[in-house]
Amino acid sequence: MKLLVTGGAGFIGCNFVYYMLDKYADYEIVCLDALTYAGNIKSLSKAFQNKNFKFVKGSIADKELVYSLFENEKFDVVVNFAAESHVDRSIENPFVFLETNVMGTACLLDASKKFGVKRYHQVSTDEVYGDLPLDRPDLFFTETMNLITSSPYSASKASADLLTLAFHRTYGLPVTISRCSNNYGPYQFPEKLIPVMIMKALADENLPVYGQGLNVRDWLYVVDHCKAIDMIIHNGKIGEVYNVGGHNEKQNIEVVKTILSHLSKPESLITYVKDRAGHDLRYAIDPTKISTQLGWEPETAFEEGMKKTIEWYLDNQSWMDDIKSGEYQNHGL
Repeated sequence: MKLLVTGGAGFIGCNFVYYMLDKYADYEIVCLDALTYAGNIKSLSKAFQNKNFKFVKGSIADKELVYSLFENEKFDVVVNFAAESHVDRSIENPFVFLETNVMGTACLLDASKKFGVKRYHQVSTDEVYGDLPLDRPDLFFTETMNLITSSPYSASKASADLLTLAFHRTYGLPVTISRCSNNYGPYQFPEKLIPVMIMKALADENLPVYGQGLNVRDWLYVVDHCKAIDMIIHNGKIGEVYNVGGHNEKQNIEVVKTILSHLSKPESLITYVKDRAGHDLRYAIDPTKISTQLGWEPETAFEEGMKKTIEWYLDNQSWMDDIKSGEYQNHGL
């Protein structure tokens, strides 16, 4: 089987590449990544040692490149991780998010239709559902809920989901969609909460927390997410959406304090800053569907996952140093 993994130099994408190469010795993987600021070719250094891995630099919105790649490689499965994903950046410049997340997805869908891909999988986010109130812990996101987006980022991802479902209904394209909660783990670019806080804590810098840090997120260890996508592309029902959650709801301030505790750093490093515009209160996923239909369950408890994550960053400080210095972008491709 031959897979196209887009955005494979990013956080979740590179973890998925490693997971699939380790599990399926006979699968070929082609990674397409534009290597924007959040893409790091060094995250794939071990993958380059595998004869079944190939890397192509380019944007999913480059129609000529995408069509040529599909025609030459004849993919069986497409897994689309490629996306602009930082909420703050989407507030500052929404148009970049529309180009990649909407037009890029449309390009991939059209190529998948034209060249007869057997399965197109769209990796989405729980942020398409909007948010939940903090005082209703009984409420969870389900696959049948309306999409009520809060930021240009989540709106662009919801648009991509709707396009994906439209290609299934209109053209019969065999698609699936997964909507995940907040991922954490190795190789996450240090603009997201956990790697930012680890990096700042190691440097004894102030840790900026929005508002009072009471916003709640459901945390999913990235390898558990990769296992879920593996199950969906092999056994998921065509045309269906699957929520993938970690059963690990934590306030942001809890996450920050957990990091400080693991690193034996004082809580006095925490600094509260002005809240983000339109900051969603609570995300919480109900993963009953994927559990019932495919037998998937999150396997990594939050404390265990955080320990693994922090240890990875401690063991790979040169990876972080390259990002801080900008050296990671000197990839020579």
